[in-house]
Amino acid sequence: MPPRVLHRLRNRLTRRALPVWYSPAYRLPLSGLGAAVGLEPRRADYVSWWLQDSQALAPECLRTPRLVTWDDLDRVHTLELLESLGRPETLARIFAVDPSDVHVDELLTTVRLACGGTLEAAREALRRRGPTLNLQGGFHHAGPGSAGGFCPVNDVAVAIAALRAEGFGGRVVVLDLDAHPPDGLAGCLQHDPSAWIGSISGSDWGPLPSVDETVLREGASDALYLSALSALLGRMPRPALAFVLAGGDVLAGDRFGRLALTLGGARRRDAAVARALASAPSVWLPAGGYSRDAWRVLAGTGMVLAARSEAPIPPAYDPLSRRFSGIFGQLSLQELGEVDFSTADLEEALGLERRRGQRLFLGYYTAAGLEQVLHRYGFLEHLRRLGYGSFRVALDSDGTGERLRVHGEADGREHLLIELVLERKKVLGAEVLYVHWLSLRHPRAHFSAVHPRLPGQDVPGLGLAREVGELLAAIARRLELAGVVFRPAHFHTAFSARHHFVFVDPGRQGRFEALVRDLSHLELAAASEAVAQGRVLLDGQPYAWEADEMAYWPKRPVDDGRAEAVARERERRRFTVRSA
Repeated sequence: MPPRVLHRLRNRLTRRALPVWYSPAYRLPLSGLGAAVGLEPRRADYVSWWLQDSQALAPECLRTPRLVTWDDLDRVHTLELLESLGRPETLARIFAVDPSDVHVDELLTTVRLACGGTLEAAREALRRRGPTLNLQGGFHHAGPGSAGGFCPVNDVAVAIAALRAEGFGGRVVVLDLDAHPPDGLAGCLQHDPSAWIGSISGSDWGPLPSVDETVLREGASDALYLSALSALLGRMPRPALAFVLAGGDVLAGDRFGRLALTLGGARRRDAAVARALASAPSVWLPAGGYSRDAWRVLAGTGMVLAARSEAPIPPAYDPLSRRFSGIFGQLSLQELGEVDFSTADLEEALGLERRRGQRLFLGYYTAAGLEQVLHRYGFLEHLRRLGYGSFRVALDSDGTGERLRVHGEADGREHLLIELVLERKKVLGAEVLYVHWLSLRHPRAHFSAVHPRLPGQDVPGLGLAREVGELLAAIARRLELAGVVFRPAHFHTAFSARHHFVFVDPGRQGRFEALVRDLSHLELAAASEAVAQGRVLLDGQPYAWEADEMAYWPKRPVDDGRAEAVARERERRRFTVRSA
């Protein structure tokens, strides 16, 4: 987002101190989560970055959570449930992934940090008699002896039980505004006479004990939802402490939610609740959200609480791009490459073979510099949380371009994790970073029904496609190139890149957009497989995937003639799928 847009937004904000609990370890260390269920694993990161970028939140308001103790968890949950969380199979069922994708210790670290954040946020809310925000949590489906629906334990119930043990006896109100009923919360709090649960959802799971529940019809939009909320707030008792589960799955198009709120409607929801809870201690939590814009709902919650703002987040704001741009500006030339004239330069100038270990990737980066880049951009930490270590960066040439390989050790052996083959090349008269090959490999994980094999894969991916795309853009910028170009070998590759890359040929872009439109009723894996197997027809004739060039042009001017050509081709083409 242009700095002037952020500047205008900052000038409109009236910031107040809002304690916010956040850790980079809030990102769930599950490589297949986003593709499998639509859950954005970076949600807490995105929200933290936006709140700081917009200056709605001062850096000193960010608090680092501590691990909740097993004693605190034991007050709410059965020993059998807690012991079962040490098994990959249990956590895999809860998070809808394959057991091979679960690194138990790291996943439980995320869960325990989230619970610790909720408990600390509750204590702080009581101290300051105002709102606090935890960017992970709201695990409302976990009951005393049960877990599911991405909820391994119940952080709200754990926090309430800990406060009760510390002597807090006041009225607790839980406003569950997730799109699904609070079944686990109802079970955990059914014996607490001073707890009241109010819920608005879009799913009827049957009556829940001691819950003031409103079930809206499927597709309920802003007006109906806000009317129901007003009625619920009118019935809400005055709390000594409130928990608000400001679910992001209320948005239209959410993968699992059945409601149809807009981003503006979700922001008005939060503003109405904040007014109703004015001067009351409150803890706000994200709960569910399974769409591309779910992070914007949580960021909007932060804007309401920290800045009393209902201004929309600019649609063009991309938190990952913004973050990588910031890191790009912090990395010095000395950290990345060989910038001083050295003996190696003299050897090369004299036509002598460059000494072993002195290869410069794309004429710029040393292996140590690339390792620094991977560290600073968070790649190595993510790989560590997936179970790898002892990383090694290797540079060579494969004949078509310059090759970068990242290796990591796990289970007593070294694995190839990332492989890139790049070169400088001209496309449409401009010098670009050309990607001949890209492979992201998670060999510890296995394919399964919840994480199926995509065409061209030999092992599952790492969940780092977005980060790699931003890294390639940063490399192109560092080398003063016009953009990044690659040829997607499969439909799913082009689909994943579509928000930043376009096909160079406008007709090809139009056919691709028509294909995305006409295959939208299929899961991505099924759509890509149908294309690869030749079961897709274009205007009634068999369609063969066109692996043409796609480009990311950060500064190329808009071509109105191109847009018209894309639209014409998209509208005149129709794709259908034959059954297998």
